[in-house]
Amino acid sequence: MQVEGNVAVVTVSSPEVRNGLTAEMGRQLAEHCDAIDADLSIGAAIIRGDQGTFCSGADTRAWGANVDPASEEAYAGTSAVYEAFMRVGQLKVPTIAAARGAAVGAGMNLFLATDLRVVATNIRLLAGFLRIGIHPGGGFFTLAGRSGGREVAAALGLFSQEISGEEAVRLGLAWVAVPDDMVDEKAQELAQLAARDPELTRHALASFRTELGPPPVSWGAALEMERGIQMWSQRRRQMRLEGS
Repeated sequence: MQVEGNVAVVTVSSPEVRNGLTAEMGRQLAEHCDAIDADLSIGAAIIRGDQGTFCSGADTRAWGANVDPASEEAYAGTSAVYEAFMRVGQLKVPTIAAARGAAVGAGMNLFLATDLRVVATNIRLLAGFLRIGIHPGGGFFTLAGRSGGREVAAALGLFSQEISGEEAVRLGLAWVAVPDDMVDEKAQELAQLAARDPELTRHALASFRTELGPPPVSWGAALEMERGIQMWSQRRRQMRLEGS
Protein backbone atom coordinates (compact mmCIF):
# COMPACT_ATOMS: atom_id res chain seq x y z
CA MET A 1 0.00 0.00 0.00
CA GLN A 2 1.14 3.53 -0.80
CA VAL A 3 -0.35 6.85 0.27
CA GLU A 4 -0.36 9.63 -2.33
CA GLY A 5 -1.61 12.89 -0.87
CA ASN A 6 -4.66 11.83 1.14
CA VAL A 7 -5.32 8.80 -1.08
CA ALA A 8 -4.32 5.23 -0.22
CA VAL A 9 -3.44 3.04 -3.22
CA VAL A 10 -3.69 -0.70 -2.61
CA THR A 11 -2.23 -2.93 -5.34
CA VAL A 12 -3.16 -6.59 -5.67
CA SER A 13 0.03 -8.29 -6.79
CA SER A 14 0.66 -11.85 -7.86
CA PRO A 15 1.44 -11.22 -11.53
CA GLU A 16 2.51 -14.80 -12.21
CA VAL A 17 -1.19 -15.77 -11.96
CA ARG A 18 -2.59 -12.43 -13.18
CA ASN A 19 -3.13 -11.28 -9.58
CA GLY A 20 -5.09 -14.32 -8.48
CA LEU A 21 -6.04 -14.08 -4.82
CA THR A 22 -4.69 -16.36 -2.11
CA ALA A 23 -5.82 -16.60 1.51
CA GLU A 24 -2.70 -14.74 2.61
CA MET A 25 -3.39 -11.94 0.11
CA GLY A 26 -6.91 -11.72 1.50
CA ARG A 27 -5.53 -11.29 5.01
CA GLN A 28 -3.06 -8.66 3.82
CA LEU A 29 -5.81 -6.74 2.05
CA ALA A 30 -7.87 -6.73 5.24
CA GLU A 31 -4.84 -5.46 7.18
CA HIS A 32 -4.38 -2.62 4.69
CA CYS A 33 -8.05 -1.70 5.17
CA ASP A 34 -7.53 -1.57 8.94
CA ALA A 35 -4.56 0.76 8.42
CA ILE A 36 -6.56 3.03 6.11
CA ASP A 37 -9.42 3.32 8.59
CA ALA A 38 -7.01 4.13 11.40
CA ASP A 39 -5.24 6.93 9.48
CA LEU A 40 -7.66 9.85 9.64
CA SER A 41 -5.60 11.81 7.12
CA ILE A 42 -6.71 9.39 4.38
CA GLY A 43 -9.88 10.42 2.56
CA ALA A 44 -10.17 7.88 -0.27
CA ALA A 45 -8.70 4.58 -1.42
CA ILE A 46 -7.93 3.08 -4.83
CA ILE A 47 -7.89 -0.69 -5.37
CA ARG A 48 -5.87 -1.74 -8.42
CA GLY A 49 -4.02 -4.71 -9.87
CA ASP A 50 -0.34 -5.03 -10.66
CA GLN A 51 1.09 -5.05 -14.20
CA GLY A 52 -2.04 -4.10 -16.08
CA THR A 53 -4.51 -6.71 -14.78
CA PHE A 54 -7.04 -6.11 -12.04
CA CYS A 55 -7.61 -9.62 -10.68
CA SER A 56 -8.07 -13.00 -12.33
CA GLY A 57 -10.03 -14.45 -9.40
CA ALA A 58 -8.89 -16.98 -6.85
CA ASP A 59 -5.43 -18.47 -7.18
CA THR A 60 -6.45 -21.94 -8.35
CA ARG A 61 -3.07 -23.40 -7.47
CA ALA A 62 -4.54 -23.92 -4.01
CA TRP A 63 -7.24 -26.17 -5.51
CA GLY A 64 -5.20 -29.32 -5.79
CA ALA A 65 -6.80 -32.60 -6.82
CA ASN A 66 -6.31 -33.95 -3.31
CA VAL A 67 -7.60 -30.86 -1.49
CA ASP A 68 -11.04 -31.17 0.08
CA PRO A 69 -12.73 -27.76 -0.43
CA ALA A 70 -14.85 -28.44 2.66
CA SER A 71 -11.87 -29.14 4.89
CA GLU A 72 -11.26 -26.81 7.79
CA GLU A 73 -8.08 -25.40 6.22
CA ALA A 74 -9.62 -24.85 2.78
CA TYR A 75 -12.75 -23.33 4.28
CA ALA A 76 -10.66 -20.90 6.33
CA GLY A 77 -8.68 -19.91 3.24
CA THR A 78 -11.82 -19.18 1.24
CA SER A 79 -13.21 -17.20 4.18
CA ALA A 80 -10.08 -15.04 4.25
CA VAL A 81 -10.63 -14.06 0.62
CA TYR A 82 -14.36 -13.44 1.13
CA GLU A 83 -13.68 -11.35 4.23
CA ALA A 84 -11.28 -9.20 2.23
CA PHE A 85 -14.12 -8.30 -0.17
CA MET A 86 -16.30 -7.43 2.80
CA ARG A 87 -13.53 -5.38 4.38
CA VAL A 88 -13.07 -3.33 1.21
CA GLY A 89 -16.82 -2.74 1.12
CA GLN A 90 -16.77 -1.59 4.74
CA LEU A 91 -13.88 0.88 4.46
CA LYS A 92 -14.61 4.20 6.12
CA VAL A 93 -13.38 6.11 3.07
CA PRO A 94 -14.78 6.05 -0.49
CA THR A 95 -13.18 3.40 -2.67
CA ILE A 96 -12.43 3.34 -6.39
CA ALA A 97 -11.51 0.28 -8.44
CA ALA A 98 -8.92 1.20 -11.09
CA ALA A 99 -9.49 -1.79 -13.34
CA ARG A 100 -7.41 -2.80 -16.35
CA GLY A 101 -6.91 -6.03 -18.24
CA ALA A 102 -9.51 -8.31 -16.69
CA ALA A 103 -11.62 -8.87 -13.61
CA VAL A 104 -12.74 -12.49 -13.43
CA GLY A 105 -14.58 -14.58 -10.83
CA ALA A 106 -13.49 -13.50 -7.38
CA GLY A 107 -11.85 -10.53 -9.09
CA MET A 108 -15.33 -9.37 -10.06
CA ASN A 109 -16.36 -9.53 -6.42
CA LEU A 110 -13.43 -7.32 -5.45
CA PHE A 111 -14.25 -4.98 -8.33
CA LEU A 112 -17.91 -4.71 -7.30
CA ALA A 113 -17.08 -4.26 -3.60
CA THR A 114 -15.84 -0.72 -4.30
CA ASP A 115 -17.98 2.42 -4.32
CA LEU A 116 -16.96 3.61 -7.80
CA ARG A 117 -15.22 1.96 -10.71
CA VAL A 118 -12.92 3.34 -13.40
CA VAL A 119 -12.29 0.82 -16.16
CA ALA A 120 -10.25 0.48 -19.31
CA THR A 121 -12.36 0.48 -22.44
CA ASN A 122 -10.85 -2.88 -23.40
CA ILE A 123 -11.18 -4.60 -20.02
CA ARG A 124 -12.71 -8.08 -19.84
CA LEU A 125 -15.33 -8.39 -17.10
CA LEU A 126 -16.79 -11.82 -16.50
CA ALA A 127 -17.92 -13.94 -13.60
CA GLY A 128 -16.71 -17.17 -15.15
CA PHE A 129 -17.77 -19.41 -12.26
CA LEU A 130 -20.08 -21.67 -14.25
CA ARG A 131 -17.57 -21.84 -17.11
CA ILE A 132 -15.20 -23.78 -14.85
CA GLY A 133 -17.93 -25.81 -13.17
CA ILE A 134 -18.33 -24.10 -9.80
CA HIS A 135 -21.12 -22.17 -8.15
CA PRO A 136 -20.61 -18.39 -7.76
CA GLY A 137 -19.29 -17.37 -4.34
CA GLY A 138 -18.41 -14.34 -2.28
CA GLY A 139 -21.90 -12.87 -2.58
CA PHE A 140 -21.53 -12.37 -6.30
CA PHE A 141 -25.24 -12.13 -7.15
CA THR A 142 -25.85 -9.54 -4.42
CA LEU A 143 -22.88 -7.44 -5.54
CA ALA A 144 -23.77 -7.60 -9.23
CA GLY A 145 -27.47 -7.07 -8.62
CA ARG A 146 -27.11 -3.97 -6.47
CA SER A 147 -25.04 -2.23 -9.18
CA GLY A 148 -26.45 -3.56 -12.43
CA GLY A 149 -29.81 -5.03 -11.44
CA ARG A 150 -31.34 -8.46 -11.90
CA GLU A 151 -30.74 -8.78 -15.64
CA VAL A 152 -27.05 -7.96 -15.39
CA ALA A 153 -26.55 -10.31 -12.44
CA ALA A 154 -28.25 -13.08 -14.42
CA ALA A 155 -26.30 -12.41 -17.62
CA LEU A 156 -22.97 -12.49 -15.79
CA GLY A 157 -23.61 -15.16 -13.18
CA LEU A 158 -26.00 -17.55 -14.92
CA PHE A 159 -25.29 -17.10 -18.61
CA SER A 160 -21.52 -16.50 -18.44
CA GLN A 161 -21.63 -13.29 -20.46
CA GLU A 162 -18.51 -11.16 -20.80
CA ILE A 163 -18.67 -7.38 -20.99
CA SER A 164 -16.27 -4.60 -21.96
CA GLY A 165 -15.51 -1.38 -20.15
CA GLU A 166 -17.89 0.67 -22.27
CA GLU A 167 -20.66 -1.89 -21.72
CA ALA A 168 -19.97 -1.78 -17.98
CA VAL A 169 -20.59 1.97 -17.96
CA ARG A 170 -23.80 1.57 -19.95
CA LEU A 171 -25.03 -1.11 -17.55
CA GLY A 172 -24.20 0.82 -14.39
CA LEU A 173 -21.30 -1.38 -13.28
CA ALA A 174 -18.71 1.38 -13.77
CA TRP A 175 -18.61 5.16 -13.75
CA VAL A 176 -16.26 5.81 -16.66
CA ALA A 177 -14.28 3.89 -19.27
CA VAL A 178 -11.01 5.39 -20.49
CA PRO A 179 -8.03 4.16 -22.55
CA ASP A 180 -5.99 1.58 -20.67
CA ASP A 181 -3.04 3.87 -20.02
CA MET A 182 -5.30 6.50 -18.42
CA VAL A 183 -7.10 4.32 -15.86
CA ASP A 184 -4.80 4.97 -12.90
CA GLU A 185 -4.60 8.69 -13.65
CA LYS A 186 -8.39 9.03 -13.84
CA ALA A 187 -8.90 7.04 -10.64
CA GLN A 188 -6.35 9.23 -8.85
CA GLU A 189 -8.03 12.39 -10.16
CA LEU A 190 -11.41 11.30 -8.76
CA ALA A 191 -9.95 10.04 -5.50
CA GLN A 192 -8.14 13.32 -4.83
CA LEU A 193 -11.44 15.20 -5.16
CA ALA A 194 -13.03 13.01 -2.50
CA ALA A 195 -9.95 13.09 -0.28
CA ARG A 196 -9.55 16.87 0.01
CA ASP A 197 -11.42 16.86 3.33
CA PRO A 198 -11.08 13.38 4.84
CA GLU A 199 -13.21 14.07 7.93
CA LEU A 200 -16.15 15.42 5.93
CA THR A 201 -15.84 12.72 3.27
CA ARG A 202 -15.93 9.94 5.87
CA HIS A 203 -19.18 11.36 7.25
CA ALA A 204 -20.65 11.70 3.76
CA LEU A 205 -19.71 8.11 2.94
CA ALA A 206 -21.46 6.84 6.07
CA SER A 207 -24.64 8.64 4.96
CA PHE A 208 -24.28 7.35 1.40
CA ARG A 209 -24.04 3.73 2.48
CA THR A 210 -26.73 3.95 5.15
CA GLU A 211 -29.23 5.66 2.86
CA LEU A 212 -28.69 3.46 -0.20
CA GLY A 213 -28.33 0.22 1.72
CA PRO A 214 -29.22 -2.40 0.89
CA PRO A 215 -31.89 -1.98 2.13
CA PRO A 216 -32.35 1.71 1.28
CA VAL A 217 -34.07 4.10 3.68
CA SER A 218 -37.00 6.36 2.87
CA TRP A 219 -36.54 9.94 1.70
CA GLY A 220 -37.96 11.29 4.95
CA ALA A 221 -35.65 9.14 7.05
CA ALA A 222 -32.67 10.21 4.94
CA LEU A 223 -33.57 13.87 5.42
CA GLU A 224 -33.59 13.49 9.18
CA MET A 225 -30.41 11.41 9.19
CA GLU A 226 -28.56 14.07 7.20
CA ARG A 227 -29.80 17.08 9.14
CA GLY A 228 -27.43 16.88 12.10
CA ILE A 229 -24.29 16.12 10.13
CA GLN A 230 -25.10 18.85 7.62
CA MET A 231 -25.43 21.40 10.42
CA TRP A 232 -22.09 20.21 11.80
CA SER A 233 -20.50 20.76 8.37
CA GLN A 234 -22.07 24.22 8.03
CA ARG A 235 -20.79 25.33 11.42
CA ARG A 236 -17.36 23.87 10.65
CA ARG A 237 -17.23 25.74 7.34
CA GLN A 238 -18.32 28.97 8.98
CA MET A 239 -15.62 28.68 11.64
CA ARG A 240 -12.99 28.08 8.97
CA LEU A 241 -14.11 31.14 6.99
CA GLU A 242 -14.05 33.30 10.11
CA GLY A 243 -10.56 32.07 10.92
CA SER A 244 -9.18 32.74 7.44
